Amino acid sequence: MHLAYPAVLAVLLFCTGLYGVLARRNAILVLMSVELMLNAVNLNLVAFDVWLRDTLHAGQALTLFTIAIAAAEIGIGLAIVLLVHRNRGSSDIDRLRDLAEKPGAADGEPQPDTTAEAAA
Repeated sequence: MHLAYPAVLAVLLFCTGLYGVLARRNAILVLMSVELMLNAVNLNLVAFDVWLRDTLHAGQALTLFTIAIAAAEIGIGLAIVLLVHRNRGSSDIDRLRDLAEKPGAADGEPQPDTTAEAAA
């Protein structure tokens, strides 16, 4: 088996995932794009494991660890996205910047939500 075929497929998968992470605004689509990128890494690990004829099958073992980490990441990420969607009504990434803590909020003083309330 030539190494070029899986490597080109992995590059295409990774570039598609990278485009999805950079261009999408929906958090669920960003998580799916990260999964595409992890699958490209898994494909490379298995392809190089077969190509090098590794007797320990280290590439396949690392692929299993990557799949386990990806499953945990998607479970936690999806739970966070669902909670944000339940509270905000949208999973738009640009609107998630409102979750950042405002300066002085740790002092226990309530902070105004908008600049109009701050001016009043």
